[in-house]
Amino acid sequence: MYDVAIIGAGHNGLTAAAYLAAAGLKVVVLEKNAHVGGAAYTEEFHPGFRNSVAAYTVSLLNPKIIRELELHRHGLKIVERPVANFWPVDERRALVMPYGLPARQRAIAAFSERDAARLPEYDAALDRAAAVLKQLILETPPNAGGGLLELWKGARLSRSVMKLPLETQRDLAALFTESATDFLSRWFENETVKAAFAFDGIVGTYAAPSTPGTAYVLLHHCFGEVNGKPGVWGHAIGGMGAITAAIAGAAREKGVEIRNNVEVREVAVANGRASGVVLASGEVVQARAVAAAVPPKLLFSSLVPAGAIDSALHTRLANLKSGSGTFRMNVALSELPDFTSKPNRDGTDHLASGIVIGPTLDYLERAYLDARSDGWSKEPVVEILIPSMLDETLAPKGRHVASLFVQHVAPHLPAPRSWADPKEKEAFADLVIETVTRCAPNFKASVLARQTLSPLDLEQRFGLIDGDIFHGALSLDQLFSLRPTLGHADYRMPLPGLYLCASGAHPGGGVTGVPGHNAAREIIRDRTAWWKGRA
Repeated sequence: MYDVAIIGAGHNGLTAAAYLAAAGLKVVVLEKNAHVGGAAYTEEFHPGFRNSVAAYTVSLLNPKIIRELELHRHGLKIVERPVANFWPVDERRALVMPYGLPARQRAIAAFSERDAARLPEYDAALDRAAAVLKQLILETPPNAGGGLLELWKGARLSRSVMKLPLETQRDLAALFTESATDFLSRWFENETVKAAFAFDGIVGTYAAPSTPGTAYVLLHHCFGEVNGKPGVWGHAIGGMGAITAAIAGAAREKGVEIRNNVEVREVAVANGRASGVVLASGEVVQARAVAAAVPPKLLFSSLVPAGAIDSALHTRLANLKSGSGTFRMNVALSELPDFTSKPNRDGTDHLASGIVIGPTLDYLERAYLDARSDGWSKEPVVEILIPSMLDETLAPKGRHVASLFVQHVAPHLPAPRSWADPKEKEAFADLVIETVTRCAPNFKASVLARQTLSPLDLEQRFGLIDGDIFHGALSLDQLFSLRPTLGHADYRMPLPGLYLCASGAHPGGGVTGVPGHNAAREIIRDRTAWWKGRA
């Protein structure tokens, strides 16, 4: 008998396990794959070439978790990108976005002096909003129907927001409801400058920048930091798998049992509450509580048995809105790409940044509209990272690896086409290679091997149902007290004893560790209240 059985050894499941074990609970983590890490995993995809398979960059990992789990002591080392981002615009022009306000203003002034002048005001508005979000992410949202305590939590939150300056309140209202296009148009005029900021509003989101709610997705990507430096992006030496390896090390040190190659078939139910899990082998793992580190849509469509909860609510949870519109590739390179808009003879720091092919707001818009009508973008948005620029452990000397995070593709192709057809996947992968090659003519010839993951691959391999990297859309109807659904935002699911500890819970997606941290806190509170008493 375990105190808690956790389904899935992704970074959030491992984080929850570490905190639960630190509180003295007996915890087992059950993972269907042969390795821990979920989507944050590093593997060799071609002889001598290793890379992060799905998750690919660091900024949102919460510093409280890094500190409390002593992840650096467990081997985690994060290095900063020398440059934030690089946007090839055409054959002659590129926008290279460095760190620091004066340098960013100089970069933007090449496209619009007016936009450069407005940048400090925009930064200040984002910083104020991000500060509010940072306070909220580690809190359990007020839960509808939760009685006086939840009413008090809601009132306390409302008072804290109402104390903010009115202009900050206006910005928060806009960021939570508007499109990225509308929000950015308040500050900027140039289409390339707006696209540079709007990209964060569509990352992992099957939507156009003109879609209401994408302004929040933009904000969601602005509260991170690396090594104590806000707004900086970085790379974990050894790839994203180094993060989950460090968390797993912390968890094991605290007594967590991690079992690989065991697939959970069903949540076990006894006397109206979760009582453990049933494995695909038929083995029953008994536990006083179950924490699911899988998407809630997957949890309720496949793992919670029919009749265990109210049927209408079960249907709602099994049909949550999901689908990132993303396609992942890893490529082994014989040489670095050489972009015509910024040749390597002028230096290569820009190649250690996030390289984004998405030169205008209209380009980002059309990429989504194409996918909606045809299944994928004719001119996809491609974010390229070359982590071997910062990490020599990933590729042979003189060679490189690149990750390509691509949008947009439909989570499910229009019938009769399907992502299960290898021809569809390879055809789109070819298009992605050609898209990059238009900007860097040597790219296609430098590709030695490639690993491709369609939305179906992401679902089958990592449980990311509909290929959704956020475990459910970060839309207004699935945020904060509405995530995953109204009445169950406090990590406690409608089946007593069942908890949600992954990105489908508040505060949402990204490699943050926060849903695991917060869910563990609520499980510990419940243990204190009733496990020792009425359990």
